[in-house]
Amino acid sequence: MIRIGHPGDRRSFLRVATASGLAPLAGPALGAPDRQVQREGHSVIFIYLHGGPSQFETFDPKPEAPSGIRTVLDTISTSVPGQRYGEHFPLLASRANRFLTVRSFVPGDANHDLKPLVCAASGMANLGSLHASVAGIQTSEGLPNNIYLIPQAIGEKKANPFMGDMAGLTGSFAKSTAPFMPGGDGELLRDMRLAVSAERLAERKVLLAAVDRANRLLDESGADGTRERALRVLTGTVADAFDLKLEPAGLTERYDTSGLVSQAAIGTKWNNHLFYNEHVRSLGKLMLMARRLVERGAGFVAVNTAFVWDNHSDVNNAPMKEAMPWLAPVLDKALSALLDDLESRGLSDKVLVAVCGEMGRTPRVNAKGGRDHWGGLGPLLLSGGPVKSGGILGASARDGGSPASDPVTISNLLGTIFGHLWDIPKLRLRADLGRDLTRIAGYDPISNLG
Repeated sequence: MIRIGHPGDRRSFLRVATASGLAPLAGPALGAPDRQVQREGHSVIFIYLHGGPSQFETFDPKPEAPSGIRTVLDTISTSVPGQRYGEHFPLLASRANRFLTVRSFVPGDANHDLKPLVCAASGMANLGSLHASVAGIQTSEGLPNNIYLIPQAIGEKKANPFMGDMAGLTGSFAKSTAPFMPGGDGELLRDMRLAVSAERLAERKVLLAAVDRANRLLDESGADGTRERALRVLTGTVADAFDLKLEPAGLTERYDTSGLVSQAAIGTKWNNHLFYNEHVRSLGKLMLMARRLVERGAGFVAVNTAFVWDNHSDVNNAPMKEAMPWLAPVLDKALSALLDDLESRGLSDKVLVAVCGEMGRTPRVNAKGGRDHWGGLGPLLLSGGPVKSGGILGASARDGGSPASDPVTISNLLGTIFGHLWDIPKLRLRADLGRDLTRIAGYDPISNLG
């Protein structure tokens, strides 16, 4: 006999999950979360601008700097007096008083990788893996607590994800804490729904009910929890969280970026043209999916924009003047829609949104109109959670290459993220903290968040 809530229950749930195509979600995910440490209802959406965005052409344009340093584009005013953005961000500019523009963020080096999402400060573990190690691999609804969204999660696969293997690193933590990375809309939903008839599904419900009745003398909470989790998997509740067709058409349109730039405009001149097209096609829908996931309790959701921000002007990447009209309006619309949506749902206090890449760009424009790798400064936006007011945090030097005040490091950013997700003083009381969590629990959060 299978006993729900006892040693056989995990094996039975794994069999159910395997039958439903949910084996990746079913492994050691039944481990109990530390509810004393995790902050109830708190989540993070991490928007990763892969490739290394330019601070000059985005949110710190330096219009008064000499030619060759200041942005190669026009600038626009924002809702924060005296603050200007690059010309292609009108929607974010009008909302700049509602989030924090950090102009003193120091990525630390100029390498292509996934920092700060996976970095030395995190023990070379995905930040979501750290959270899953504390909060549990799944939510009580059976949803993964660590999710990594790439363009391939929305529709047909066009280009291979860049550094996808690195995103799955878990450092010293269990491999089971690795992020769930859906790889295609149709494939994802097929794999997450049980391919049986309604009659067969009803039979399975009856079977689970019978097992539960047989074990009624056992721990009731354990029985109910496992049965409900199995039924949620069987009935598609988890899959529904990823299904954008369940959103109202008007809201989907507010997010949708697929019509902002045509494939003809991008062309095929640059080797990374597939990435540019993926970015346009998918980013808005990925952000909508992220909102659906955190609304349903997922703790850490990362959105990778595709490898589009590496604007050297070489055989792979377009120069700044050509690339930014493809990149910026997409981020502008998608991120603005996300911030508006979170606020309208009363989620802003519970959901911290962080936006950055692995580095910034050189103070000087190169001879081909691009900017090269730069680790001394990079753009960072923060909204919600501990961020209580908008505006500007910190200042960059005259050449935009280093902080002039209030430097923010990767460890400060991690301290802010995990201070939002966890009760750090309670975390420090754990006897089994381990080296990496002990170090991370000691990181100072960003100060002056409002």
